[in-house]
Amino acid sequence: MNATAMTWWQVAAAVPLVGVAVAAAGYQRLGLTRDLVTAAVRAAAQLAAVGAVLLLLFAHAATAGILGWIAVMLLIAGQVAGRRGRVVPRARVLATIAIATGSLPVLVALTVFGVLAVRAEVMIPISGMVIATAMQAGGVTLLRVAEDVGHHRPAIETRLALGMPATAAFAPHRRSAVRTALLPAIDSTKVVGLVSLPGAMTGLIIAGVDPLTAIRYQVVVMYMLLAAATSAATTSAYLAHHALFDTTAHRLRTPETAGGPGRWTIRGVVRR
Repeated sequence: MNATAMTWWQVAAAVPLVGVAVAAAGYQRLGLTRDLVTAAVRAAAQLAAVGAVLLLLFAHAATAGILGWIAVMLLIAGQVAGRRGRVVPRARVLATIAIATGSLPVLVALTVFGVLAVRAEVMIPISGMVIATAMQAGGVTLLRVAEDVGHHRPAIETRLALGMPATAAFAPHRRSAVRTALLPAIDSTKVVGLVSLPGAMTGLIIAGVDPLTAIRYQVVVMYMLLAAATSAATTSAYLAHHALFDTTAHRLRTPETAGGPGRWTIRGVVRR
């Protein structure tokens, strides 16, 4: 089997699998039937459209085109991750910054050291994997931070009232959010090759590349993803902390009920 063997008719043969998922969700009354159908249709349409664009990029794109595509991916990833923690002020901006901080240094470093060639067919797929991983880690971190602020506000404000600085008062929740966000990446790295053969390695093997060569590529990819996830999660937690707290007065901000989403004031807890 080679990478070009699959036809659209063979792809269509996989459509009944979506029908099985839809039927199971409907039978269980999960309320996900529309979401499953929408996700399946969007995935096919988006991938077909992206495939057409990538054909042009691979054939004609210079460095500017590669950078432009990476910028678009970063912006979209920031919007998606920001929606998870929308309780945090300017969550989408913070998420975009965190994802860029997690992914761009990794890509630049590997390019400078010659691990990645500056070609569209190399940079765009690898950048997509790295940015997606950073997006997941950053989004989960923002979500957990927002949840902890809601669930543990009395405890946080008690620590502030007793004289703890904002950094120390929120540290347990910040660390918990980052740990939760990093667990999937850590677990995937621990069992790579034992439980699953990841996408990069699988794709290379299907394309006919020697397994040992594919393994070398996969090791690099796994290390990239770990670095991107860790940087994105820690940056998200740091930025969220500064958005949620007045770190000068050591007070916790709270959303104005009457002002609508995104408008925040200072809670009346003053550091003694």
